[in-house]
Amino acid sequence: MSKARGLADLGNVYSDGALSNRNMIINGAMQVAQRGTSFTGVNSTNMTCDRFKCLIAAGTMGAYTISQDADAPSGFANSLKFENTIANASPVAGAFNVLFYAFEGQDLQRIGKGTADAQQVTLSFWVKSNKTGTYQVNLNEDAYGNQRMVGDTYAVSVSGTWEKKTITFPADTVGAFADDNLAAAQIEWWFGSGSTYSSGATPTAWETMNNADRNAGSNVNLADTVGNYFQITGVQLEVGDTATPFEHRSYAQEMAACQRYYQRLGMGVPLAVNSNTTYMQVYSVFPVTMRATPTVSQTTTSLYGIAHTATADFSGTNSSISTANADPKGLGRLRLTGLSATPQAYRTYAVYTEDKLAFDAEL
Repeated sequence: MSKARGLADLGNVYSDGALSNRNMIINGAMQVAQRGTSFTGVNSTNMTCDRFKCLIAAGTMGAYTISQDADAPSGFANSLKFENTIANASPVAGAFNVLFYAFEGQDLQRIGKGTADAQQVTLSFWVKSNKTGTYQVNLNEDAYGNQRMVGDTYAVSVSGTWEKKTITFPADTVGAFADDNLAAAQIEWWFGSGSTYSSGATPTAWETMNNADRNAGSNVNLADTVGNYFQITGVQLEVGDTATPFEHRSYAQEMAACQRYYQRLGMGVPLAVNSNTTYMQVYSVFPVTMRATPTVSQTTTSLYGIAHTATADFSGTNSSISTANADPKGLGRLRLTGLSATPQAYRTYAVYTEDKLAFDAEL
């Protein structure tokens, strides 16, 4: 078969969807940022674009502005950008700065880890940074149990230039991933650390978790100079030893997948007022069933409601959550109290401010 014919056939495979759903990363193109598109002064743990989390040992690795950025390689619209705003050129031993992505165990069963049929997996991503040097990325079993790990290094070779990186992690016949909705594994991209995490050796073969190896192959500290930045997009993890072209999914598909872990409600949420007019109650079905029962919080304490009669419209501030009965499918009842104005009794309202309530079931 000629090379041209082979490439044409491969293109048909992609277009026919035979290789769809191969990317185990949600929001790898950094399209969705429900919590916000820019965070300043970040010096501890902070969510970024949906499903990606920044882990910084509080106060030990400087501070950053983290943003969803429009600068991206060809074929992508967004990247996730970290830019240093407070430097720390000499981190203490226990310091660390990591970009983190966690997986549910049931989403990793195709890897066959812990079995005789265990598969290699290939991680690919685009990076751009002014800080050239050697970085480390790891795949860790059990995001919080620290059981087994494997890692490798990659180089940012040219300052300020988008580069694609590909790393294949070996198969592991030890320790199967639990087939459930709990955290089973994580990918961690390291941007710098103290000696606690860098005094060992790069774990290019699967091994028992050893903190000293987690950033041992890196010679980079992104926090050493104000203005240092690191951008990433096009993140893909797939079975096999080959990085295939990035699997682009629609914004609607990525948003729905992200809402399994985090979502906000506000526009059009129904509100029922109790007869004593001292509180309002919210009932809602989530647009996407969440991974687990979410924690509920308010993104604003102001409350505005449109009633079925104009004379009963309501506006209030200083609300707070006193009761929240939720499950993965929706809110059975959420009670808001402390309102600065009194709603009318026996009325049904619809909130007309966006992002009133946040629901978090993130790993």
